[in-house]
Amino acid sequence: MLNSVLDAIKSGIWDFEPEQQLSDDYDPTDALPGTDEKLTILAERVRRGLPLWHPSDRITYNDQLRD
Repeated sequence: MLNSVLDAIKSGIWDFEPEQQLSDDYDPTDALPGTDEKLTILAERVRRGLPLWHPSDRITYNDQLRD
């Protein structure tokens, strides 16, 4: 059973999509795109077999921060 896109690539499966996850199953981030913090969070999501993007992730500098 594949747990992440990394496992899929190692197995030669290039069109792997993780099982559908509810956005409540993982936390959004306020980290700005391209920062070390954001890359660390994305890498952890890959390791955990989660989608890279959360609908509430911060995507621009002007996005409102969550409380």
